[in-house]
Amino acid sequence: MLKKNVGGLDRIARVVVGLALLAAFFIGPQGSYSWLFLLGIVPLATGLLSTCPMYSLIGVSTCPTKQS
Repeated sequence: MLKKNVGGLDRIARVVVGLALLAAFFIGPQGSYSWLFLLGIVPLATGLLSTCPMYSLIGVSTCPTKQS
C-alpha cells in the first residue's frame, strides 16, 4: 500500500475541490470542454486515500510528524 503523505487540511481541500469539479460536470453547462471537470476524480481520490503520487516523487508530506 502507498505511504500516507496527505495531511488534514490538504485532504479536506482535495475532497472539496474534487467534489466541486464533479458537481460542475453533472450540473454545469454541457460544452465541448465540459469533460475537463472529470479531472476532479484525481484530487478526490488522493484526498480519500491520503496519498499523492506526486508528493512521493518530490519528497513532500503534509502529514503531521509522529511525536516519540
